[in-house]
Amino acid sequence: MAMTFHVDVVSAEQEIFSGKAEMVFAPAEMGELGITPRHAPLLTRLKPGTVRVKTGPDEEAVFYVSGGILEIQPHLVTVLSDTALRARDIDEAAALEAKRRAEEALANQSGEVDIVRAQAELMEALARLRTLEKIRKQLGGH
Repeated sequence: MAMTFHVDVVSAEQEIFSGKAEMVFAPAEMGELGITPRHAPLLTRLKPGTVRVKTGPDEEAVFYVSGGILEIQPHLVTVLSDTALRARDIDEAAALEAKRRAEEALANQSGEVDIVRAQAELMEALARLRTLEKIRKQLGGH
């Protein structure tokens, strides 16, 4: 039996996942992290992207996070995010519309604050779409 540790994925609204995992992959600010049992303690920011929780030999739970904080303890990993969604709960049409609006806002640049906001919205929409793409690949292209 593989070693495991406890993982909590929490959004501002609710707990999304709580359970045992063999490994976690997360989009840390400085690059993707792979976390295994007994990982050294670490606290880092997350960028928008996909968090994958390997729960068994052929089982993986996939989540989208809008950014946030990742706390690693030897037997506990906590993902705190303003927005966290199970990949299957992501609305593709809404993500595509958000991407379109952000691209349109970037094309019609009116001020520095608007550009930064539009770039952030575009990054978030693209991260949601990449998460959907990953889950589709896992399911064999469905």
